[in-house]
Amino acid sequence: MGVTKTGGFTEQQNRMADLAKGLAHPARIAILQHLLKEKSCVCGDLVNVLPLAQATVSQHLKELKGIGLIKGEIDPPRVCYCINEVVWEEARQMFGGLFAADLNTSCCN
Repeated sequence: MGVTKTGGFTEQQNRMADLAKGLAHPARIAILQHLLKEKSCVCGDLVNVLPLAQATVSQHLKELKGIGLIKGEIDPPRVCYCINEVVWEEARQMFGGLFAADLNTSCCN
């Protein structure tokens, strides 16, 4: 979204949209699921788990790191990634609150 199109929305709405965009690919969901299962990971290990090339995995990791859902430590020649607990909790609270809202059942029936 361009800057001009996000100005009329709250900071939280814009943050949720950024997080949703970061989650909007099955490879990123698979990466997060793997990191949650393993607690940490090396990028090379993800290439063995996912049906993607190293460069593609790296691009998805960059997207997840860009929105803060994962963090990494560089220890050449390896980079170790794990879930960023603070941002994970932020996303869990935001999306949990959205989906916990009661539905208006009188709509479109």
